[in-house]
Amino acid sequence: MDSSAAAVEPVRAITSSEAAHTILASFLGWALDAFDFFILIFVMPAVAREFHRPISHIAFTITATLALRPVGALIFGWVADRYGRRIPLMVDVVFYSIVEVLSGLAPSYGWFLFFRALYGIGMGGEWGVGASLAMEAVAPRWRGFFSGLLQEGYAVGYLLAAAAFFFVFPHYGWRAMFFLGGAPAL
Repeated sequence: MDSSAAAVEPVRAITSSEAAHTILASFLGWALDAFDFFILIFVMPAVAREFHRPISHIAFTITATLALRPVGALIFGWVADRYGRRIPLMVDVVFYSIVEVLSGLAPSYGWFLFFRALYGIGMGGEWGVGASLAMEAVAPRWRGFFSGLLQEGYAVGYLLAAAAFFFVFPHYGWRAMFFLGGAPAL
């Protein structure tokens, strides 16, 4: 008998409850990503006014966020493939939640751009690792259905951002929107 084969531990099947929690966590991760993305769309004029920049500069922070998503996907995907998906995903969620809050604390446009770029790395890590973990948690015959369901997390995030913009922004301003976006994951 090969000694390397004896060292491999059998994989434990997850319970239905664990699978449901995994799907819910991935769904919420996508919703929080969308929440962040759309709150910046909604508050762009206010951020531009505070930093004395044209809206095009604030829009560039969205470009930076989206451009760095592949970096996050590569980094967190590699770590997840090497060490397992659960812990890297948890680290990623904490990372992008902290960066989300720091975006609301940014003292200048330069810092805001920096934090949005870092957020892009976290966003890319969450999407890939979260989707992989979720698809591994369900039976192959249900993966198409649950993949589509995860995509709806993005629509839910948009609706939550619109509600926060309507209820929170008028009273507390744009910075509170980013604090709100980071709070649930923390």
